[in-house]
Amino acid sequence: MHPIRLGLVGYGKIAQDQHVPAISANPAFQLVAVATQGQPCPGVENFKSLGELLESGLQVDAIAFCTPPQGRFALVQQALAAGKHVLVEKPPCGTLGEAMALASQAGEQGVSGLFAWHSRYAPGIEAARDWLAGRTLQSVQIDWKEDVRKWHPGQAWIWQPGGLGVFDPGINALSIATHLLPRALFVESAELRVPSNCQSPIAASIKMSDANQLDVRAEFDFDHGHDELWSIEIRCAEGVLRLDNGGALLSIDGVRQSVSQEGEYAAVYRHFQALIRDKASDLDLQPLRLVADSFFVGSRALVEPFYD
Repeated sequence: MHPIRLGLVGYGKIAQDQHVPAISANPAFQLVAVATQGQPCPGVENFKSLGELLESGLQVDAIAFCTPPQGRFALVQQALAAGKHVLVEKPPCGTLGEAMALASQAGEQGVSGLFAWHSRYAPGIEAARDWLAGRTLQSVQIDWKEDVRKWHPGQAWIWQPGGLGVFDPGINALSIATHLLPRALFVESAELRVPSNCQSPIAASIKMSDANQLDVRAEFDFDHGHDELWSIEIRCAEGVLRLDNGGALLSIDGVRQSVSQEGEYAAVYRHFQALIRDKASDLDLQPLRLVADSFFVGSRALVEPFYD
């Protein structure tokens, strides 16, 4: 059986640092083409657009999308219409409606799709999920704080409408929380702090709950300094579980636990491989819904202008 022939759309930092190494390390995939308007990817066919790739006659089974979320919808639609399996970086689209439409289209086309919430594949996540099963949940505190100048230097799209601002990293925390917790979360209130020269928030405070009134709070900050704080603490009647370093570290009652040694994107592509094999899809919208609901109910406070 031949490897899954994969095309990559977008060849920026995330594609170069994460996707290409994960694809190269997985013998189930063969990277055969890249569509990019920037520097070419060595060792494969390069095209200026997805349309050019699809029209080239090159045999491609699946497409992975690493472009910014604005404008991605039409590209993924194009790949689905061509009968390709799709892996879509987070957040999958600029709006919830677009993401819902892609999920429907994948089902209609009979292809496999994955909205790749990569933080769900961090080393400590599955062990945390196993420990939480059947526990009595009491409260959840999320702190997701980093320096946008370090992680997204010069990327002005983040501050434009649809760019999500601090929710670009914050959605990673929400993807973990929605994966770990047994019931759907709902946004009760949010405060969005928006620089006076931007359209998207640089910080946010969110209060959420589930049907059992679980108290879930999140603090997001995109101007935190170079020492990242990516933590989720879940208090249960039976003990306290804490994830740090974005889910790479797991502690229970202060005791470090052993976790998987597999990297996030290696696990993402292993999952994508299994979905294609099983003719299945994983197109979860809950993290994006929570972001949309935060914008929907959130108050806005103007803060100092942001300069990269």
